[in-house]
Amino acid sequence: MADVIAAAATAPQASAIGVVRLSGDGCIALTEKVFTARSGRPLSEQKDRTLTLGTLHDAQGRVIDEVLATVSHAPNSYTGEDTAELQCHGSPAVLAAALEALFSHGARQALPGEFTKRAFLNGRMDLTQAEAVIDLIDAQTADAAANAAGQVGGALTKKLDPIYAKLVDVLAHFHAVLDYPDDDVPPFETEAARETIRSCGETLAALAETFSRGQVLKNGVRAAIIGAPNAGKSSLLNALAGYERVIVTDIAGTTRDTVEEPIRLGKTLLRLIDTAGIRRTADAVESIGVERAKKAAEEAELAIFVCDGSRPLTEEDRAAMQEAKRAKRVIAVINKLDLPAVVRAEELPFARVLTVSARTGDGLSELERTVAELLGSDAPCDGSILTNARQHGAVRAAADALKRALEAMDAGISPDAVLLDAEQALERLGEVTGKQMREEVVSRIFERFCVGK
Repeated sequence: MADVIAAAATAPQASAIGVVRLSGDGCIALTEKVFTARSGRPLSEQKDRTLTLGTLHDAQGRVIDEVLATVSHAPNSYTGEDTAELQCHGSPAVLAAALEALFSHGARQALPGEFTKRAFLNGRMDLTQAEAVIDLIDAQTADAAANAAGQVGGALTKKLDPIYAKLVDVLAHFHAVLDYPDDDVPPFETEAARETIRSCGETLAALAETFSRGQVLKNGVRAAIIGAPNAGKSSLLNALAGYERVIVTDIAGTTRDTVEEPIRLGKTLLRLIDTAGIRRTADAVESIGVERAKKAAEEAELAIFVCDGSRPLTEEDRAAMQEAKRAKRVIAVINKLDLPAVVRAEELPFARVLTVSARTGDGLSELERTVAELLGSDAPCDGSILTNARQHGAVRAAADALKRALEAMDAGISPDAVLLDAEQALERLGEVTGKQMREEVVSRIFERFCVGK
């Protein structure tokens, strides 16, 4: 018997609608103690997932709000238990009063992620689907949301379950031959087992390789804007951000520290870092800013080198180029397209050189296209991309275990030793979906969730 939990499922701020959610055995009867349907018909007699208009009142019978209520009976609910929801007007005071009334009748405050944890424990979803719920809530781009939605729908499960089943079949067959030598069990075919282990290992290795793309999808790309003073770095950040995020003046050295701003450039989330202009300076504060600019370039996934296209390249520009090259990827931008051009693209030692005007916005669409091309942002986001570090670690370990098993088979090691690696791969796959998972790890996963989900 699961106790009744309750929580606000909407943000704790004024809004048009606020939702209170309940789950657990007896939650519908408990809700009836604070809700009276206008029709007079009890909630327990209402059809599942049908809105019922009525009055919400507190433990003393005082009216709190006019609300809509809905119920879902087990097992056909999000949690797999009886559930109820109250749609109130979105005043934090109303939601607090609703919860107080529910608690007075025996419900308790839900813990972070407890609704989704119950859905997992009741078999309504596996662990990949449960973890995708929080990714969907936290998604900052449409692609990130689409990939998380695919995983909530079971995209990873559909990919991993056949591998798990194939490995179980190999291990079960081997142990049947080993344990029951006198029974009519088909002989263990090493070559067939080898092919299964090989194909499963390659599939898992390919899945693990998607994690780098998944990190871009989930967390965005750390992109440092690098250049000499007055090249237009801050103007470019402001143009991409859509508002004046940083101060822009004609005075060289205005930017003295790194300034970070997350922006969506097309489908890509960039964590843009405006930096101090690269130059030698006697100013102690600006010198610290220059060192931070160099460090930002070194740590960046992407450097956007910016130069002033209306003036000849300087030694400061060339020094900034060298710093930009320390990043994993570089795009060069010749700024101030709206002024007479002096710098030519072939003067810059980069494969990707664009011309833009941060002032007018010309060329920014080409920058968006180039970033998408460089970062692979056009890859399908159907749930097949790993974004979760825990899942990636387990998939990578499973792939490595199968690789060791394959190498051992090729070296002629006996099957019983080889299959130890296959068993380890099976165990790590079980950790991904939750088939094999320690209770404390499960609890830690759901602690990341917000209350009410």
